[in-house]
Amino acid sequence: MEERENIIEISHLRKFFGQKMVLKDVNLQVKRGQIIGYIGPNGAGKSTTVKILLGLIEDYEGSIKIFGKDIKESIDYKGKIGYVPETADIYENLTAREYLTFIGGLYGIDYETADAKSIKLMGMFGIDDVYDARISSYSKGMKQKTLIISSLLNDPEILFLDEPLSGIDANSVIVFKEVLDELAKMGKTIFYSSHIMEVVEKLSDRIVLISEGEIVADGNLEDIRKQSLEGSLEEIFNELTGFDKHKEIAKEMVSVISGGF
Repeated sequence: MEERENIIEISHLRKFFGQKMVLKDVNLQVKRGQIIGYIGPNGAGKSTTVKILLGLIEDYEGSIKIFGKDIKESIDYKGKIGYVPETADIYENLTAREYLTFIGGLYGIDYETADAKSIKLMGMFGIDDVYDARISSYSKGMKQKTLIISSLLNDPEILFLDEPLSGIDANSVIVFKEVLDELAKMGKTIFYSSHIMEVVEKLSDRIVLISEGEIVADGNLEDIRKQSLEGSLEEIFNELTGFDKHKEIAKEMVSVISGGF
């Protein structure tokens, strides 16, 4: 089988916020067509990594190449990526038609094409009936679907997702999982960051676990289990990040709730 090329290459990445080092010599190569589950505790460095890859944070040490070019020297790659942030400022006074055609225009997509793609994708998510309604009237799930659609308009080669399924109904989650699988089969690369272990476990063909700014596990779930680790991804996550007090904390919380404090 033909070896796929590296589409993202991170070498000796380090990032400081003041005196605190939040990324410690991170090295990671991602091949075309992979679905990467990038997971870790809060403060582990996940969002910082993604923001550096997106060019939103520029002050870092090390090198990052996307499509074979150093992102400090070329920003051309930005036209070939899509991004769904965990929380985003969306222009709520606009309608979805206005917002999505505006986003399409930023990518150089003409109005008619962006409009046609948007209304079809809205329909497939079951929300085409609000295409001309103000986004301010949308539910959280509808806003999230609109953000997902905006990230797909330019047919991106790399899709960065940060908790993309927040607030979305179960049927749409199933559809979106299938969409990601089909995109990967087409050679698209998915960089998926989430706290929901079950989703990451089912969706990803490669899992990268970062803890305290360092990668502590990298491979598919079976590879990680071979590293003398057993159990579900959640159990492995807890073992590798040193968080083993979840049952004790839960019992204490229930005790407080039931008046046993």
